[in-house]
Amino acid sequence: MKRPTRLGKILVWRRQHISDKQLIMILSVVVGLTSGFAAVLIKNAVHLIKALLTSGFVEQYHNYLYVVLPAIGILASVLFMHFILKQRVGHGIPITLAAISKSGGRIKPHNMYSSVLTSALTVGFGGSVGLEGPTVATGAAWGSNIARFFKLNYRQVLLLLACASAGAMSAIFKAPIAGIVFVLEVIMLDLTMSSLIPLLLSSLTGALVSFLFLGMDVLVPAEIQHEFIISEVPYYILLGVFTGFVSLYFTRMYKRIEQSFDHIKNRYTKWIVGSVALGLIIFFFPALYGEGYDVINSALHGNFSYLFDKSLFYGLQDNMFVVFLFFIVIILLKVIATSITFGSGGIGGIFAPTLFMGVNSGLFFAKVFNYFDIRALTENHFALAGMGGLIAGVLHAPLTGMFLIAEITGGYALIFPLMITATISYAIIRIFERYSVYTYQLGRRGELFTHDKDKVVLSIMKVRDLIETNFQTIRENSTLGDLVKVISKSQRNIVPVVDGDNNLKGIVFINDIRHIMFDQDQYDKVNVNELMYMPSPVVMPDESMEDVAQKFQNTKHYNLPVVEEGKYRGFVSRANVFSAYRRLLRSFSED
Repeated sequence: MKRPTRLGKILVWRRQHISDKQLIMILSVVVGLTSGFAAVLIKNAVHLIKALLTSGFVEQYHNYLYVVLPAIGILASVLFMHFILKQRVGHGIPITLAAISKSGGRIKPHNMYSSVLTSALTVGFGGSVGLEGPTVATGAAWGSNIARFFKLNYRQVLLLLACASAGAMSAIFKAPIAGIVFVLEVIMLDLTMSSLIPLLLSSLTGALVSFLFLGMDVLVPAEIQHEFIISEVPYYILLGVFTGFVSLYFTRMYKRIEQSFDHIKNRYTKWIVGSVALGLIIFFFPALYGEGYDVINSALHGNFSYLFDKSLFYGLQDNMFVVFLFFIVIILLKVIATSITFGSGGIGGIFAPTLFMGVNSGLFFAKVFNYFDIRALTENHFALAGMGGLIAGVLHAPLTGMFLIAEITGGYALIFPLMITATISYAIIRIFERYSVYTYQLGRRGELFTHDKDKVVLSIMKVRDLIETNFQTIRENSTLGDLVKVISKSQRNIVPVVDGDNNLKGIVFINDIRHIMFDQDQYDKVNVNELMYMPSPVVMPDESMEDVAQKFQNTKHYNLPVVEEGKYRGFVSRANVFSAYRRLLRSFSED
């Protein structure tokens, strides 16, 4: 008898002493810790690289190193992926969504470290992307592989991925409530009472790790100057409209540039084209260097000098019309710089670029009204609301926009303006774009299942697992008499007809031959090939269960034959598919 392995002994001990619910509670804290440490590591690495590279730069003068630094960081990432990792790393949150929708929650082990390394190189050297996505991908990879180690089921794997994502977002922004809301809007399929406590534990753990190692200061500090003024409602409505169309521009431009780089097949050609373009953009507009939280913090204090610092245009900052022009240019160029960073091979996320465009959109909006004396608006309030509006529009996550900005400001005094701006921005983007920049590729291929429980359940079900083989077969050159003998042994009302190589030639439906089945005079006169017909449609073993369900609905058949390269494999039945679906659906909804 084979002796159990050490892993087997651990799993046996776990099943004997720790229940599934207790294990999920423990693992939710573990993935919260790993997500928190990933956030701390990636933030410190980027800050260290940026300090080493740019600490000597002077605000009043431009620096030609901006042309080459992003290219070096992206090339280092490309070479690491090509020669060391030998596979793509992928971008943050789409990795997690694709794992849920396509691979049963499995994320490759290398993502437990590769996203941290490649994104730190990309952003530290000036790539115009964020770190939130790679942090979420790292935490999710740890959650996925821990779940595989303990051989958890799909629902439990999904929960751990959600916990890791909540922990990562909570750690980055030190905003545990926003972390949970983000998961519910962007990642999570469903919320039950059994999943709420693990999400809370992970989010809280991630935030505590961040507080412990990064200090108590929030990532985006902002001061609320006064309570919400009801007469400002029309202006927040206008800001919602404005951020909605800026979100539309972000989404369309991001997709267009990504598709342009997809046409370039050689990775080094992509790097050369992208790096040259990105370097020139950052040289002329250094505010686009890196993830941009220093710009965001300056904007929240009403200081717009970042538009001109370390650039050729430093002496123009006293001309307000030039300031307004630069606001527009910075807003328009940020998504271009972000998309080029991705297209040329860099790794990062779009959350920080979204906040960057949002804060500049809100500040620009308020400054225009204030400069022309249309209405005295509190600039940092509108800058904050602009951030919420862009999150709602670009990420299709209005609740995340509301709660994140409310948490990072230390209170909910602006919750009504945030609700107004985020809701209108989201409503506008939904008119033009069904999917967010996170989900449009999966949605376009019909593989976005995370927001549809029916599709998730159907995606888990596999045709091969549901094939029924207890059908008696017969050869096509047999007689009716031979068929009757087969029917007498069969428990099914269908007889598949095959040739010597097991190719499906047709089926005989017993109800169709009842009028001659007991007429012995016909037994040697009638052949099976006269009684059979070729069924339509047939099912392939690797076909999606959603397509199979659609075939059942369209044909009203109770059984469909399974054929692989012409070979008969068995049948799938409507009843068996429905029973398996109900079992899985029940397991998803259990508390």
